[in-house]
Amino acid sequence: MGELLSTINSPADLRSLDMTALQQLASEIRQEIIETVAKNGGHLAPNLGVVELTLALHRVFQTPRDKIVWDVGHQSYVHKLVTGRRLVFHTLRQFGGISGFPRPQESEHDAFGTGHSSTSISAALGLALARDLKGDNYSVVAVIGDGAMTGGMAFEALNHAGHHKTSLIVVLNDNEMSIAPNVGGLAQYLSRLRTDPMYSKGKEELEQLLKRIPAIGPRVVKAVERFKDSLKYLVVPGMFFEELGFIYLGPIDGHNIQAMISVFQQAKATRGPVLVHVLTRKGRGYPPAEENADKFHGVGPFEVKTGQVIKKPGQPPSYTEVFGRTLVELGRRDKRIVAITAAMPSGTGLDHFAAAFPERFYDVGIAEQHAVTLGAGLAAGGLRPVVAIYSTFLQRAYDQVLHDVCLQNLPVTFALDRAGLVGEDGATHHGVFDFAYLRSIPNLVLMAPGDENELRRMLKTALEYPGPAVLRYPRSTGTGCPVDEEILPLSVGKARVLREGDDITLLAVGTMVSLAGEAASLLEQQGIHATVINARFVKPLDEECITRYALRTRRVVTIEEHVLQGGFGSAVLELLGDRGLRNVQVIRLGIPDEFIQHGSRAVLLARCGLTVEVLVNTVLKALGTHRAKTKVKIGVQWS
Repeated sequence: MGELLSTINSPADLRSLDMTALQQLASEIRQEIIETVAKNGGHLAPNLGVVELTLALHRVFQTPRDKIVWDVGHQSYVHKLVTGRRLVFHTLRQFGGISGFPRPQESEHDAFGTGHSSTSISAALGLALARDLKGDNYSVVAVIGDGAMTGGMAFEALNHAGHHKTSLIVVLNDNEMSIAPNVGGLAQYLSRLRTDPMYSKGKEELEQLLKRIPAIGPRVVKAVERFKDSLKYLVVPGMFFEELGFIYLGPIDGHNIQAMISVFQQAKATRGPVLVHVLTRKGRGYPPAEENADKFHGVGPFEVKTGQVIKKPGQPPSYTEVFGRTLVELGRRDKRIVAITAAMPSGTGLDHFAAAFPERFYDVGIAEQHAVTLGAGLAAGGLRPVVAIYSTFLQRAYDQVLHDVCLQNLPVTFALDRAGLVGEDGATHHGVFDFAYLRSIPNLVLMAPGDENELRRMLKTALEYPGPAVLRYPRSTGTGCPVDEEILPLSVGKARVLREGDDITLLAVGTMVSLAGEAASLLEQQGIHATVINARFVKPLDEECITRYALRTRRVVTIEEHVLQGGFGSAVLELLGDRGLRNVQVIRLGIPDEFIQHGSRAVLLARCGLTVEVLVNTVLKALGTHRAKTKVKIGVQWS
């Protein structure tokens, strides 16, 4: 840890440092972040881009009294380092360590928990209005990136904040524009101009001047009005934000600490909503991240010297990779197939499709609602859209799935990546609710592959199905199973019996299929014969298969990487209840009724009881031959 950084225990320590020391601290912070993320993985490029910005914010605003809300929060590592967490920063994203996102439970300096995009301005406005109603006096700042500004919720909040006129500061961190030398000088000039006490008077005088322009005849009137508008937009930068009711300051060089301290002080002293436009560069200070910001946005462990991601040799491809390449394969055969992503082309594997068929690929920005309804429109127009979104992010477009797609029974395919426990990103990113929020919707087919070959077949099935279909798969490498050259569709709603046995039925779905197979092999060694069924479909269930084996063994264990409430096991219970099979014992294994925090996927699966050992012990207990002895909190429910 750097010499200066080791002395920073709270934001107050920053206020005694001169500009030279702050620059040195910025360099030390960058090195600390690079070394930690190289070991633990995490969001590198966004954090390297906001080092000076964060130092300037904490120099001017006094948290925890003043409130800073970080949009998404994947750029909050610098904030964590200077708010009393530097000694535990090495535990970043590790089980039992600090989160990669802001968490109020972790620090009083984290004003609001974030992890999904475009929420900061709404939350900050709520904090500001609460302040006003309680008669308090402190500043509220929302830090939002230009990417997050593509989300409609951000503009809804801007519109509302401008209407209320309450004091609120929005820092727009624009990291898509490179900063030329003359831009920095212009930015400082505009900032001085716009924060001068005479600014408001000057703007009023401009308005009065424009009103005095004579108008002769209707055509001239229209021309003059256009001229007035054009002149205002030319003279007043950031006029879009001005029209929404904000005072616009900027653009500011986001790597010039002194300039930002000055403009933040002026913004703090200004009444009403203010938007500060800051220009930064993602990956600043680490050449590999500067040159490839997308790759280093979120990255696994890597070699610091080379920037090469560390991969285990001989690993099978990820489910994401298999999905992306399979879609290209199918897209070559069917020109109706189009692909949609919400700002995650590489994260969803759609970068392969974008490269092969750029005219059939749509990146809509961070706008999941629009992505889904765009897919509905494309389907209504005779195409076969594939909407690839992380499971946790599709939650943001629930109404569009229900109302725009399923109600009209449109053939939209949803590819839900990062389904199940995602690991180190934690509670905001675990995709463990999709079975529950999707299986209640009419017309929808919902499936989960047990291996990569099944993923290929399910994608083919979905694209041939005449209505909406969902396939969900994990953030992990595949099983390494052989992949069929020909992609054959599955029979909708049909499970696959992998193993026959008369003692108990293990009914698994998705990632838990291989676990059930391993457990059955171990049980066989103890003389217990288990039927293993790969359900494949959560909706519709294979009712005939499930009821037949439930009656045969009278004991059923359902296993899913999903919350127990409303999940796959609940669907099986509903089926057996509707069939009047109340003498069948059903045990459900899944995610317990709590938000699961961050940690490696293996650790989290063990904490939830989703391991071979727990499954074997559960079966032995059900058969009365053994009592499970496990100290972890297990997501098990008996019926």
